[in-house]
Amino acid sequence: MLAAMTKRSVASVIILSLVTFGIYFIVWMVKTKNEANRAYNAGIPTAWLMIVPGVNIWWQWKWCKGVELGTRGKLNQVTAFILLYLLSIIGVAIIQSKLNESLAEAANLPEARVA
Repeated sequence: MLAAMTKRSVASVIILSLVTFGIYFIVWMVKTKNEANRAYNAGIPTAWLMIVPGVNIWWQWKWCKGVELGTRGKLNQVTAFILLYLLSIIGVAIIQSKLNESLAEAANLPEARVA
């Protein structure tokens, strides 16, 4: 089985992002990008594109596709993108919460038996 996304405390993501003046937010995005690429083959390109003006919006759009895969479609790419831009830190909290919910649901699923 592929490695899944990591369950993170929503409060920790918010507090660390605020205390570090947004540095943890970047770290969080890179970590979730790596996890989505490993677990779901999301195809999110290198995080260095986050610092290129204009291209960073496209990169975040691709990252939101990874969120859609990580939440198993419960939070689609468009909604994740809107949350990220319009609600900022609150949007990040909602996204992490949905990722955590999907992990909890996946843990309760019975494993498939191989004959």
